[in-house]
Amino acid sequence: MTDRAIRTALVPVAEILDLRWSVLRPGLPRESAVFAEDADPATFHMAAYADDSSRGSPAVLACITVFPDPPPGPAAGTAYRFRGMASAPEVRGQGYGAAVLEAATAEAAARGAELLWCNGRTVARGFYERQGFDVLGEEFVIEGVGPHFVFARKVGRVG
Repeated sequence: MTDRAIRTALVPVAEILDLRWSVLRPGLPRESAVFAEDADPATFHMAAYADDSSRGSPAVLACITVFPDPPPGPAAGTAYRFRGMASAPEVRGQGYGAAVLEAATAEAAARGAELLWCNGRTVARGFYERQGFDVLGEEFVIEGVGPHFVFARKVGRVG
């Protein structure tokens, strides 16, 4: 964990796009990091920053995009999906990803979500499980991105 406080905020997609692109779509055109859901009025974006007021405009150190979407397979209740979750490499393991996910979970719950889910990279399985997510189904491959699982958790469940 970091000694610095972590600040999270709802932000426009433009504020998180550079981090999303550099972490999740390296070597691909910037447009590959733009999602169809970004323009939907029900979609929201969260960013995490080091709470360091001595600096000018703070850098986005983690981000996430969340929108209403039913999960694959049977599910009861209102579900929100997240994607485009990324942490800057220099702060991995310091709580920025967990902070932005926690803030996004609270916002989704305030908007009526009962379930939060994602197609998460297999390499991030330990992170999602530490945050209280369960694996649903078998591993699958997203072409050009790599192996994934569906991760889901009920909103309000302690991570």
